[in-house]
Amino acid sequence: METKLKTVKEQLQQSGYKLTPQREVTLRVLLENNSKHLSAEDVFQRVKEKYPEIGLATVYRTLELLCDLKIIVKANFGDGVSRYDFKEPGEKHFNHHLICVKCGKIIEVEDDLLYDVEQIVEHEFNFKVLNHRLTFHGVCHECQMKEDINEK
Repeated sequence: METKLKTVKEQLQQSGYKLTPQREVTLRVLLENNSKHLSAEDVFQRVKEKYPEIGLATVYRTLELLCDLKIIVKANFGDGVSRYDFKEPGEKHFNHHLICVKCGKIIEVEDDLLYDVEQIVEHEFNFKVLNHRLTFHGVCHECQMKEDINEK
C-alpha cells in the first residue's frame, strides 16, 4: 500500500497538487477496500471513522480529482450508484464485472475478454477503440447454492 501511496503522491505532484491529510486518508480507505467497489458514501463513512473532522464535500472533491487525474475510475453498475476502483498505470481497460442480482455482490474479471472484438471493430469499422466495459448481471455461486438449499 505504501508503494501505491508514493506513486499517487508523485502523480499528484506532477499535476500540481499535494497529498493533503484528507486526500491521504481517502486514498488509504480506497486501497484498503479496493476489491469492494465502494461508493462515495461508503468511502466517506470509512474516512470519517479515521478522520472525524472531514466533510462529505471534501471526500467528493478528492474522488473527483482522483478520477480527473485517472488515478481511480468511476463505474456505475446500473443501480444509480457510482463506485470507485484504482486504475493501474498503463492499464488500457477497466476490469469486467459480474453483478449478482440477488445479493448485489460485484465480482471482478481481470482478463480482457473483448480483445478480439476490439480488433474486429477497429479493422472492420475503422474505429479506434479507447476503452470498453463489460458487465454481466446474473446470480452468484453463493446465491445459487442458497436457492438449491431452499428448494430441497
